Amino acid sequence: MDSRMVFVLLWMLLLSTSTGIKLDGNGYVDVVIAISSKVPQDNRLIDKIKEMVTEGSLYLYHALDEKVYFKEATILVPPQWNGTNFTKARTESFGKAKIRIDNANPSYGFEPYTNQYGECGAEGEYIHFTPEYLLNDTLTELYGSRGKIFVHEWAHLRWGVFDECNGEKPFYHSNGGIEATRCSKNIKVEFYEVTAGGSLQQCSIDPQTSLPTKGCMFFLDRNQITNSSIMFLPSLNAVTTFCHENEHNYEAPNMQNKKCEKATWTVIFEDSVDKDALRSLKPLQSPPPPPSFKVVQRKQRVVCLILDVSGSMAGSRILQQQQAATHFLRNIIENQARVGIVQFSTEASTLSRLTTISSDTTRENLIKLLPKVAGGWTNMCLGLSQGLQILQEDNGDALGDEIIFLTDGQATDNIAVCVPSAIQSGAIIHTLAFSNSAARELTEMANKTGGQFLSPNDKTTSNQLMDAFASLTLSTGDYIKEPVQVCQGFPHNIFITLGVTSDWFNGTVSVDQTVGNKTSFVIIYETSFPSVYIQSPSGSVYTQTNMSHDVSQKTVTLKIPGTAEHGDWKYSIQAKILQALTLTVTSQATQADVPPIIVKTHMNQQFSDGTKPMIVFAEVSQSYRPVINAEVWATLESETGSIHILQLLDNGAGADAFQNDGIYSRYFTKMVNGRSSLKVRVKNQDGQTKFAALYVPGCVLNGLCQNTKRKTPPIFEEPLDVGNFTRTDTGESFMVKLSGQAPSNFPPNRITDLSAEIQEDTVLLNWTAPGEDLDQGTAKSYEIRWSFDLKMLRFNFSNGHEVNTTAVSPQKAGSVEQHSFNLNITIQNGTTLFFAVQSEDKQKAKSETSNIAQASKILPGPKPQGISNPGMNLTVLVISLCVVTVVLCFIIMKKKKTDKIKCILSQNSLLAFCFTVLE
Repeated sequence: MDSRMVFVLLWMLLLSTSTGIKLDGNGYVDVVIAISSKVPQDNRLIDKIKEMVTEGSLYLYHALDEKVYFKEATILVPPQWNGTNFTKARTESFGKAKIRIDNANPSYGFEPYTNQYGECGAEGEYIHFTPEYLLNDTLTELYGSRGKIFVHEWAHLRWGVFDECNGEKPFYHSNGGIEATRCSKNIKVEFYEVTAGGSLQQCSIDPQTSLPTKGCMFFLDRNQITNSSIMFLPSLNAVTTFCHENEHNYEAPNMQNKKCEKATWTVIFEDSVDKDALRSLKPLQSPPPPPSFKVVQRKQRVVCLILDVSGSMAGSRILQQQQAATHFLRNIIENQARVGIVQFSTEASTLSRLTTISSDTTRENLIKLLPKVAGGWTNMCLGLSQGLQILQEDNGDALGDEIIFLTDGQATDNIAVCVPSAIQSGAIIHTLAFSNSAARELTEMANKTGGQFLSPNDKTTSNQLMDAFASLTLSTGDYIKEPVQVCQGFPHNIFITLGVTSDWFNGTVSVDQTVGNKTSFVIIYETSFPSVYIQSPSGSVYTQTNMSHDVSQKTVTLKIPGTAEHGDWKYSIQAKILQALTLTVTSQATQADVPPIIVKTHMNQQFSDGTKPMIVFAEVSQSYRPVINAEVWATLESETGSIHILQLLDNGAGADAFQNDGIYSRYFTKMVNGRSSLKVRVKNQDGQTKFAALYVPGCVLNGLCQNTKRKTPPIFEEPLDVGNFTRTDTGESFMVKLSGQAPSNFPPNRITDLSAEIQEDTVLLNWTAPGEDLDQGTAKSYEIRWSFDLKMLRFNFSNGHEVNTTAVSPQKAGSVEQHSFNLNITIQNGTTLFFAVQSEDKQKAKSETSNIAQASKILPGPKPQGISNPGMNLTVLVISLCVVTVVLCFIIMKKKKTDKIKCILSQNSLLAFCFTVLE
């Protein structure tokens, strides 16, 4: 069997990992709903979650032609909750749960939302529900059925679709008239304003836009019969499905059109992760049974280090393993966790049985037991077996316990024989491949058990192994209480490769106001003990007399007593001979009510054959609050030593889905065969970084047409007054097996932010420049076309009217393009035109057609005018206001902070209206 076939088989196996949501026949299983450890115990939450999922299961069954339902779900409760009916968690963790119960996101309040930052059809990160939303039954009167909300958010999470309403633009011009933003157009609406006295009157028209003013509301015909759409108005009793292609409203200025430009149903069945299954599944013959639930808990971390001491680890590798494991035991693993240590080579032996971390003395005693000598074969199965025996000592099994398995080579024994039993043990297995020859089965074990797979290099000038160990954490959702999460960004982590030098090396390390507790500086040197001076922001100087020196590990450590001063710490390090030096600084949150700024990074896929580009993501936040304007760099290093550095952007263009949402992204196209590592560094200097309060242009229709959670630029930015800061994060490693000799030639990325405006007979177009290869480099040319017919432009771009672009030269990717054109026609008042762009590179590869921008020529009227609603009796509407269903669309304005647009449908009416509430 050739290597390519082996890779394909391994890839197929890993894609069926047991730790992610999947379809088992017609039923979704492995649905993990995790409650944050910040949430106080209230067992009613468990009952409410079960009710929501059970109700949602039946709703989902009807929504997708009776094909799917929720079959099994697991509820993970926090470690501090008390109860006798909680079983032991296996691979479930808060950090990897797709549905989270946590305190409110400042941008959304109690509202449910889905964290989406991928492309159309891509799975979201997680759904966020708040305890208040689940426990307060009066909120169902505001948002509607929790089961229906769950299905609405599930569509965001699982299938990568977007909302079909838009509270920011509830109305738009169409064919000379005014339409409400909705899908489908079959939903009948009327427009009215509600006076201060509660009566209805005709809407006023804004003379500048010729659209209804902000006080205008749309009213639904309560007698209409329509079954779509869940992403617009699921709270109507008749709505049971998603918008199909034959009824999709392509003109509506909503996020579904901007991101996907196709019907929600089409995305689900053609682009989503479930597309193949949904097309092949047969409808169930009868309604599905209720979901089954498990309630699980992990009381404490139990970890076994299984360390390779075979002959190939001799020299610098065994030293680096010792240094990294020391960092883990001294600074990362939490108090009250239990730790064991096993070494393996020709034989396997126990260096420490499970020991509870109760003090610094316990930590140092474990560090003394770390292996220092290497020699012999690499019998991995012996090491795994010994480690599992250690984990079984406390309660007879390894369920939910963790293994950190490090090796640098191929197994001498047949590791394929013992991998299945290791996976079946129920332990979470993190694997570290400390060379490019490390066994490929390491990837399978990590992915199959919910662990992380990391492939740090073994260069003496790198501290990738330190980063890897520091990233091996298990989040409970309370970042303040998780000082172990150094490389994940929960505490502060700075990694600086000082390089090879024999002279003084000077620099600064910023300790910002969200961290400062248990701060330590660790300098690792290659050969000779350097001179080290560290100065606090107030001028206090620390020298070698204040530091601990471990000669055997070649490390110098300074622990700052108490809380470190906030500000810039200066260091001066002199290597008296030419040698490599690295510096790592860690710190923890100082205040219980001030969460640390964190960064999380990952690739959009862990395995690639090079036919599709990969995307690097880094999310920078503080307790769900986006941090914007940061400088974010990603370093991707292959096992062969190829290094690529990318600046990640939060500009809403190219790979980045939404501007200013704190999620920084970039395409990665320079793929090479083998495993590659990922590391991200975030920097804020000179006060450029800000908190963003997201402006959410959507609506909540009985809770289910949620604010278009993802996302447009915030209308409020709060200065980030925490001082300069730096964060790093190590993402999981990824694997590439190119289908050809080199990665594909990728065309320019699709433009997704095209906007248009008509001024007299001139058209103004704006967009963000794509690149030669996706979002990198400079494209060769643009092709711009327009039409009176949106669908024609969408499906037959080349048939549109061409705009003369001979004077337009594309700018570098990420630049703002602003151009004006004369279409050589007289544009009549009231005319709506549609525009789209394609880009071309030097190899004549063309991008996908951009989003379609529309613009209308509206000449200002002499005064505001009203619009009539023929066929509707105003008096009857006013009288029947208490018995019809009311849809409220309003704006919540938090004083000087954030504006949020909502549409809310109450339980007993069919009336839609908008107003502003000041909080």
